[in-house]
Amino acid sequence: MIEPRLKAGIIVQSAIRQASMRGIPATVVRHGDDDAGQVFVVVNRGRDIGFVLLAPSRDYDSGRTVWRRPLGEDPLPEHEVDAHIEKERRIDPDLWVLEIESRDGWHPFEEG
Repeated sequence: MIEPRLKAGIIVQSAIRQASMRGIPATVVRHGDDDAGQVFVVVNRGRDIGFVLLAPSRDYDSGRTVWRRPLGEDPLPEHEVDAHIEKERRIDPDLWVLEIESRDGWHPFEEG
């Protein structure tokens, strides 16, 4: 069974609240459509470590939303992440971008 899709604005608000409760800065870098925009999350691990991009995807077996790393597991320089986001933004102008500053890589979309 496919789980219902939450509105983008609610997903972002929840993520910011979870980060705030841990004392981790979270900033909306790009405000997309409140209802239907896709949400990308940039985990900023510091310029010396790099940035990780997370994007939602549907797990076809369970129907649940999972967060994939479209640019790979390893942190990348900021300009590479920004270039990918810009390419996606041209396809989807309703795209949200949320940046979480977490040196250890924490983000509110981790499984478990």
